[in-house]
Amino acid sequence: MPDLDRSQHPGAEGFSFSVVHRAREGAGRVGRMSTPHGVVETPAFVPVGTKATVKSVLPESMLQLGAQAVLANAYHLHLQPGSDIVDDAGGLGAFMNWPGPTFTDSGGFQVLSLGAGFKKVLAMDVEAHDNDDVIAEGKDRLAVVDDDGVTFRSHLDGSTHRFTPEVSMQVQHRLGADIIFAFDECTTLFNTRDYQERSVERTHVWARRCVDEHHRLTRERAHRPYQALFAVVQGAQHEDLRRRSARDLGGLEVDGFGIGGALSKSDLSTIVEWVTSELPEDRPRHLLGIGEPGDLFAGVAAGADTFDCVSPSREARNAAVYSERGRFNLTRSENRRAFEPIDASCDCYTCGHYTRAYLHHAFKGREMIASTLATIHNVRFVVRLVDRMREAMARDDFSGFREEFLGRYYGSTSDVA
Repeated sequence: MPDLDRSQHPGAEGFSFSVVHRAREGAGRVGRMSTPHGVVETPAFVPVGTKATVKSVLPESMLQLGAQAVLANAYHLHLQPGSDIVDDAGGLGAFMNWPGPTFTDSGGFQVLSLGAGFKKVLAMDVEAHDNDDVIAEGKDRLAVVDDDGVTFRSHLDGSTHRFTPEVSMQVQHRLGADIIFAFDECTTLFNTRDYQERSVERTHVWARRCVDEHHRLTRERAHRPYQALFAVVQGAQHEDLRRRSARDLGGLEVDGFGIGGALSKSDLSTIVEWVTSELPEDRPRHLLGIGEPGDLFAGVAAGADTFDCVSPSREARNAAVYSERGRFNLTRSENRRAFEPIDASCDCYTCGHYTRAYLHHAFKGREMIASTLATIHNVRFVVRLVDRMREAMARDDFSGFREEFLGRYYGSTSDVA
């Protein structure tokens, strides 16, 4: 099967990426990614709006928070409301009233994580076990993988669905995001080495099928803006598999790359460096599912360009907020009379107008405004943090900023583990 020439795609000129500055140390770089709906200056954090909404926050607010793009999920939008409805609305951005660039992931992560019962966690911080039939304790298997695709039951109503590389492309083309991801098999750290090898090969075959279907749909839907296709590198914690996956996918005519799969946090920087050292320099790399400050610094230093994660908004809804001196919980008793902002150095609306005492009260009273105000802060904090990394790298001071920030952030006592 020959690789496809991106120049054959009508409208491919609507997407481009260039590196404008390289870090003096490490693999980090400052870049500029152009899409049909705007430019993303990289490195950049992309907030997650899983079901075409960042929970508890208006899309208009995301602009005020400095978000350059948002990411939604193909699996969830396929199930509800249906990708055909989003297509009829004019695409994801029009549907959710977001004017900027959009991403959709392929649904592969959700098919596995929900199907295996792990939800948001895929054995991220546990040792591997010799087990290929991975299922969370007390859960039923909702997804079965074969060489052609995945059959799964909806977590909403139990209905049966089938995702193949072609179906994922069809769903994502109807959703209409500027950047879409090839359908991949996302494994866990529980899987055996033998299974990881087969999975890497399967993911490569699926990526080639996605390229073919993407090419066909781009021609068929020439009335829509061009959508950039990113292939996803897998291989878990194995260096040879990660490097092989990166080399194989790097040879495909895709517009960029995702770095996916379960990553042991202690090895994150090393694994990302394996991958980025093998990928083409002229295309962007998106690190999937990473959002904690220390992990973001590691990913940027290793050469990743964009990041997404649900953690800023999810933790906000549970009263956990970020500050320059660490993460803490607003419901702790010491915040009851704390008439000060979450973080005096933060420029978000919440920190400019509300106190920890008010937020403590709102969370204790289960008021909906609590989630809104905490999410505004957390999203702004993380978006701004990666912006500051980009600015520091541009002035050749990334290492200094990293040392200063992390020393302050992790050097303080945090009441959230």
